[in-house]
Amino acid sequence: MNTGSPQAAGDFFVCDFFAAVPKHDLASMEHPLFSLSTRPDRRIIEYRHNDIEVTVTPSVKGRATIFDADILIFCISQLMAALNAGRPTHRTLTLTAHDLLLATGRETSGDGYRRLRDAFERLAGTRVTTNITTGPKTDPFEVTTGFGLIESWEIVRRTRGGRMVSVAVTLSEWLYRAVLSKSVLTLSRDYFTLRRPLERRIYELCRKHCGRQPEWRVSVETLCKKSGSASPRRVFRAMLREIIRDAHLPDYTLTEEEGDMICVRPMATVIEPAARAPQLAPETLAVARTLMPGLDVYALEAQWQAVWIASGAPRLKSPDRAFLGWVKKRGSAC
Repeated sequence: MNTGSPQAAGDFFVCDFFAAVPKHDLASMEHPLFSLSTRPDRRIIEYRHNDIEVTVTPSVKGRATIFDADILIFCISQLMAALNAGRPTHRTLTLTAHDLLLATGRETSGDGYRRLRDAFERLAGTRVTTNITTGPKTDPFEVTTGFGLIESWEIVRRTRGGRMVSVAVTLSEWLYRAVLSKSVLTLSRDYFTLRRPLERRIYELCRKHCGRQPEWRVSVETLCKKSGSASPRRVFRAMLREIIRDAHLPDYTLTEEEGDMICVRPMATVIEPAARAPQLAPETLAVARTLMPGLDVYALEAQWQAVWIASGAPRLKSPDRAFLGWVKKRGSAC
């Protein structure tokens, strides 16, 4: 439940980590919550695997798509960067629509903003009923929960041309608990370049199940079920072979084996090198001295670099400007 107006102090979280490392929640990567269809999908989906049960009920606008999930990935990434940096969070986030479009590889045209609004409506209208628990498990009984993928959304400001500028999004308690418990995985930034829905879904499953293991073997039948594909098995197999042939999948290679099996192996690039902290110009440190007189600017630099690494070592357009922004925030909080 939204705890108040997006402008109320303490009742929202402002997304301001530039290029936060993309992260997705484990449950969405494991189970087929999102539609792979490019047309309105109004089917009620019932999925059962082992002890997990999921029912996804769309609104008249259709079920939220795997591309709509980019909004959740953006929000999760921002929250995780804040948690890693020791900043307070809230499940109502205020974000800049332009930043969201850029971070997820979308067009920033008027049509891009319109599609973004449609995505918010599908996310809010899609209902999930499941016994998947997020966060620490305190109840000895099985709990079934129903929720929307997002609880609400609101356009805070618009330009004269009608484009949204700032948007407030309230995540479901279910998803927010997953973030707080850090039940998330890092995605390749190239994930957003994948334009075929099934490619995205296969990558999610590879990332979740293979990770950095030497390999993961799965039957085509199980892969089809876990992907949520509505295609007949022979069609799904043909699409899978096309994905294998094109080899666009980030971080992983797929090989078809005898017995209708698929073998997934990570590429060497999945093993990420240690992050090197951004180096600052002497002039930047001089400005920091004037902003925080009496403090050791080199100690400030080291603290900021530690925060940057803890937040996932995001790519910075201007490290010097980011550092000075951090110093100003630190000064205003004192």
